[in-house]
Amino acid sequence: MSDGSRLPYAWWIGARYLRLGRDDRFIGFISAISMAGIAVGVAVLLVVLSVMNGFERELRERILDVTGHATLEGLEGRLDDWRQFIADTTHAPGVVAVAPFVEGRGMLVHGPRSAGVELRGVEPAGERSVSSLGKLVTGGSLEDLEAGAFRIVLGRALAEELGAVPGDRLLLVVAQGNVTPAGVVPRMRRFTVAGVFDAGMYEFDRGLALVNLSDGQKLFRLGDAVTGLRYALVDPYSAPATIRSLAVGLGGGFYVSDWTRRHANFFRSIQVTRSIMFVVLLLVVGVAAFNIVSTLVMVVKEKQGDIAILRTLGSSPAEILRVFIVQGSAIGVVGTAVGLAAGITLALNLTAIVHGLEALLGVTLVDARVYFIGDLPADVRLADVLTVSVTALALGVLSTVYPAWRAARTAPADALRHEI
Repeated sequence: MSDGSRLPYAWWIGARYLRLGRDDRFIGFISAISMAGIAVGVAVLLVVLSVMNGFERELRERILDVTGHATLEGLEGRLDDWRQFIADTTHAPGVVAVAPFVEGRGMLVHGPRSAGVELRGVEPAGERSVSSLGKLVTGGSLEDLEAGAFRIVLGRALAEELGAVPGDRLLLVVAQGNVTPAGVVPRMRRFTVAGVFDAGMYEFDRGLALVNLSDGQKLFRLGDAVTGLRYALVDPYSAPATIRSLAVGLGGGFYVSDWTRRHANFFRSIQVTRSIMFVVLLLVVGVAAFNIVSTLVMVVKEKQGDIAILRTLGSSPAEILRVFIVQGSAIGVVGTAVGLAAGITLALNLTAIVHGLEALLGVTLVDARVYFIGDLPADVRLADVLTVSVTALALGVLSTVYPAWRAARTAPADALRHEI
């Protein structure tokens, strides 16, 4: 049934049935609706998966810019022999850099405004080696945090809430108090704003402030001790295993943490949301794909005479089956291809589209106070494109099986009797 230079005739007839005539406009309309449904479902599914990927990537990068990869802290909140620990671990396998830090909670007051804050004491040079915070400071630099100068660098959102700009003086109050004849008085100290950093993540921009390590030690009465050590590693994803190995090598007795543990809820919620959205939107693709069933059932009904003639000329049921599988699969292939093209185009331009809509409507569609970041990033991954396309095509082909099977079972005599 094929001369080797052309497609098998079952494929040729199936493709011919896609070019419906004047009397088949309704079937053509249903076919177009099926294609459009598959295209919309595939495009939306791909865009949503890309947004989830983008959120995960942006959160990971911005968290690592601010927090470092892993931390080693004393069980009682202080490390006394931290200089020796730095010497013992600086050149350990997998370690890029290590820096000491002091950490505690406090409250900043500027005129009538106040805000709770996480205070971090750092060495400017060491902080640059374990994080990218130094590159994010504007209106000053980390080097302005000189020991004894009592200067402070604020997150952008925190500075806006306090109404503070570089050069302003703030009152920092910590929970640890001084005992006086009048009772316990909270410990207070005046700090001068040396700069503002913008991490692009609301949690840090609103809740974090930096001071010099020495000033932090004095403020929290640590003497020469620090709260812990922060590490930058060759492979951030090996942080849990690497920091445990370092702690064991130092003899144990430490509290260890890493970026995957401190922010596990962020990434877990993204993965759960991603899985749920994939299933929900896949149902949309499935509904559109199974519209092909109704289309092919009507085509089979309309083409019973053609089927009978083909059977009379010697076509086997398997060849009739292939005719209608080709027709239905073509609908799924075209819908999937259009959906992939539209989805990839939307995902690659999504940030610009959202910013344009925000400017046009005068509203904030992505609020950093709700979504942690102020943009709507998208990261199109080949694995997602392949998963979506293969799944959509599989649903499209599966939906052709029943109508094609009915066509293959059509008896020539019965079909011709109805035609007469």
